Amino acid sequence: MKVHHYHFGKDGGAERFFTHLVNALARRGVEQRAIIRPGRIWRKDIEGAAEIIESNFRNLSLDRILLPMRAARLACRERPDALMAWAPRASELMPAYGGCIKISRLGDYPPRLNYFRNTDVIVCNTPGIADHVRKIGWTRGLEVISNFTDTDTVTPAARALSDTPEGATVVMSMGRFVRRKGFHTLIEAMAAVPEAYLWLAGDGEEREALTALARERGIAGRVRFLGWQKDTRPYLAAADIFVMPSDHEPLGNVILEAWAQKRPVVSSRSEGPTWFMRDGENGLLVDIGDAAGFSRAISQLVADKALAATVAEGGHRTLMRQFSEDAVAGAYIELFKRKP
Repeated sequence: MKVHHYHFGKDGGAERFFTHLVNALARRGVEQRAIIRPGRIWRKDIEGAAEIIESNFRNLSLDRILLPMRAARLACRERPDALMAWAPRASELMPAYGGCIKISRLGDYPPRLNYFRNTDVIVCNTPGIADHVRKIGWTRGLEVISNFTDTDTVTPAARALSDTPEGATVVMSMGRFVRRKGFHTLIEAMAAVPEAYLWLAGDGEEREALTALARERGIAGRVRFLGWQKDTRPYLAAADIFVMPSDHEPLGNVILEAWAQKRPVVSSRSEGPTWFMRDGENGLLVDIGDAAGFSRAISQLVADKALAATVAEGGHRTLMRQFSEDAVAGAYIELFKRKP
C-alpha cells in the first residue's frame, strides 16, 4: 500500500499526531511519501517512515506554481492507494488525480469548502467538525476518525532540571503560545494556588506577554518556561496535574498525552474535551476563561488525592478504549482501500 501526504503545519499537537500516524502506518507496511515545510523540528521523527520532499507552497513563490505539477506527476508515476492532505491549505495542493482515493484530514473547523475541490472524503477528528462541514454544504464523503498518542509510560524528568523543588506541586500545560490556548487564564489561576509551580512547554508569539503577566501577578518565581520539547512525556510524568485552558480546542491532543502518563487533567469546556471528557469521571471541566474556576479545580485535585487518582485512572481508561493506535491506524488503512 502507498500513501502520499501533503502537510504544511508548523509545530504543535496536530504535527505530533501526524508523526504518530506516519510511523504507525509504516509499522503496518505502508509505503509513504510526505511533502512538508522545510526546517520542521519533527522532520527527523518521520525520516525512517516516509520519503520526504520539502516545500513552502507560499502564495508568492515559484513553488506555488511548480509544486502542484510535481505532486500530480508523482501520483501518476507512483500510483498511490491514497492521497492525504492535512488541513485546508494542504488540500489546495491535492491534484485532480483519479487513480486513488483523495482524503483531506481536518483537526479544526474550516471557514469554507473551496479548499477541497479535488477531495473525495473529508476525515474529521471530532463529530463537531463533521457536523460543521455538513452545515456549510459538504455533500461528498465524510468520516470521523480521531487521534491517538504514544501510550507508553516513561521515567519522570528530574525536578532539578527545571529548578523546581522535589516536594512542590507541579501543574503543567503545553502548546503553542497563542492567545486562544488560554495560557494567560492559567497564569491568572495559578496566582491563587499558593506554592504550586507551573511548567509551560512550548513557545510562540505570546511568550513575552505571558512572562510579563507572571511577573505582574507575583508568581514569576514559580513559573518555568520549558521551551519546545521533542519529547514532553518525561515532564508530563513528573507533573502532578495537567491543565488544558484553551478557549478553542477542536480535540485536545495534549489531554491524551497527559492521560498516557496517568496524570489528572483539568480542561476548559472547549469543543473537543466536552466530547470525550466527563466531569469528575476522567477529569475536571471548567468554563472557558474562568480563571477562578481553574484555581478551584486545581486546588481540589491538590487537596483530594483520591479524586486526583480517580480522574487520572478514568482518563487512562478513556484513552485506551477510544484513542488506541490499532483502532485509528486500522480505520485509515480501510479508508485507503476505498475506491474514489
